[in-house]
Amino acid sequence: MSDFDLHHHGDREVGDGLVDLAVNVRLPIPPAWLRAELAAALDDLAAYPDSSAAAAAVAVRHGRDVGEVLVTAGAAEAFTLLATALKPRFAVVVHPQFTEPEAALRAAGHSVRRVILAGDFVLRPESVPEEADLVFVGNPTNPTSVLHPAATLRALIRPGRLLVVDEAFLDAVPGEPESLASQALPGVIVIRSLTKTWGIAGLRAGYVLADPTVITLLRAVQPPWSVSTLAAVAVVACSRPAALAEAELLASAAVADRAYLVAGLRALGIEVLGDPRGPFVLIRLPEADKVRLRLRESGFAVRRHLPRPRHHPPTPRRPRPPNHRRLLHCPRRRPARCRHNVISQFLRDRHLSTDGEGYEPSATNAAAVPTSTQAPSTSPVIPPSRRTQRASSTPVTR
Repeated sequence: MSDFDLHHHGDREVGDGLVDLAVNVRLPIPPAWLRAELAAALDDLAAYPDSSAAAAAVAVRHGRDVGEVLVTAGAAEAFTLLATALKPRFAVVVHPQFTEPEAALRAAGHSVRRVILAGDFVLRPESVPEEADLVFVGNPTNPTSVLHPAATLRALIRPGRLLVVDEAFLDAVPGEPESLASQALPGVIVIRSLTKTWGIAGLRAGYVLADPTVITLLRAVQPPWSVSTLAAVAVVACSRPAALAEAELLASAAVADRAYLVAGLRALGIEVLGDPRGPFVLIRLPEADKVRLRLRESGFAVRRHLPRPRHHPPTPRRPRPPNHRRLLHCPRRRPARCRHNVISQFLRDRHLSTDGEGYEPSATNAAAVPTSTQAPSTSPVIPPSRRTQRASSTPVTR
């Protein structure tokens, strides 16, 4: 049994009237072209869904054989299928990380060993026990936003071991560097999600890329028709070259947003952890949970960071002004409460300085902050996984 609530995700933090910086979805609504394709498919809802065209589209998108693709109801279903179909003797989850892989493994009755990355969150292959026959790692990881080199991931490959790489946020990194999705490597399973980039969390659309033998095992335990007709349509549409080009533009815009956010946080004396490459960052500050509550009072829903194995960050939307700017400069709609920046004012109120004076920094004070150029469904200041403990030893949720 886990010592953390592995099912507490960012959607529990949102509420009416709050700027959503807690959920990892970039767009407030799907783009017009995608909504049009979904609307056109409504007349097909009387028929049972068929995801074969979606699998073919994914295969073309990544240069893989269609037998190496399984379309799923989001990445979360993929984790459940893996936990159900596989019988690992020694399962390892590398943390900080999204919590669903561990949750799925434990729900299926498997024991889980956590490998906790050090303060720089750099993955070192030797930290993973040689006897591990099933290893889960995120790239980029959530909530650290650290992007592991593909060579480091390949160094984890062993005979008799399955390596599962969660690339749910990799399409938010320009050029998708360090991806293993287009490489048919022995024992490597790659999981992708369409939820974050295209604003379709409610559709549940994702896929698995793996050896045909693994795909056959997963398909055998996948519930019939688990991928809906509309989800399958979305997978086809979002795999086309025009959609990929649009995703690249969004990812490039997120780089500028992240740079602005990081600069603003550092100007406030707040420590940004690791080398963020995704559309979110992880920060450390005193009494992070109280800061989260103060932000909530000021109209921002952010994710809390508690003691967990992994942390999942949110993505960007297009607010006016952008959410990351509103976070740093305080919402004008509540001037009485926001005469100063919420974070810096809180530190002053508590007589705490952000340069370490009178305060001993600790992982307990880590917080994850998403970068974003889009509307209320990103996440700026979010405490790293979901409790208020070590970022280096806490899990994460999407």
